[in-house]
Amino acid sequence: METTISKSANYTVIAVAGRIDTVTAVEFERSVSQAFEDENNALIIDCSGLEYISSSGLRVFLMIQKKMMAKKGQLHICSLRPNIKEIFDISGFSGIFKLFGDLDSATKF
Repeated sequence: METTISKSANYTVIAVAGRIDTVTAVEFERSVSQAFEDENNALIIDCSGLEYISSSGLRVFLMIQKKMMAKKGQLHICSLRPNIKEIFDISGFSGIFKLFGDLDSATKF
């Protein structure tokens, strides 16, 4: 699992690649926690490189959503591969998060 964080004036993008599972969820959570130190109230998670997510990874996404809501921020998730989108759909997470087809559409806050 690899994360890349980039910032603009209006939002922070976290690009995640690889697998978020029981082994890597803690590492992913640590990487994302850096983004909460920003003054940006808008966060985008770019999942174009995400190959697999377990329930441990979904838990981290929920934690991110709760933290963003607590700071009155917004979270957008984009570029879910079909297999990852199916997991979000089955788990009911598609109704919890704002999902976008690509990064460009996710940047419109």
